[in-house]
Amino acid sequence: MSEIYSSSLPKHSVQNELQLDGVWRVVVLNDPVNLMSYVVLVFKKVIGFDEPTARKHMLEVHEGGRSVVWVGLRERAEAYVFALQQWHLTAVLESDEAH
Repeated sequence: MSEIYSSSLPKHSVQNELQLDGVWRVVVLNDPVNLMSYVVLVFKKVIGFDEPTARKHMLEVHEGGRSVVWVGLRERAEAYVFALQQWHLTAVLESDEAH
């Protein structure tokens, strides 16, 4: 009887768990709306960057079209993306497949 019960349980997917718990990137994309000084301010407030780091990432966004501003676990990455979007920056979440 226990064999029938255990075989009818759903199989746990380790791959799905790793995908959710893996390493994720918060990427800010360039937009034609926000001033560079505003983007620096948001990076300082939301991510906690100091002035030079915030400026470096702002220039990456401005000149290269994107900047990876944070890397880590998905739950925290989602919170950063949400916060950056609330400040009207274009931010996306990407899986960091290198890890």
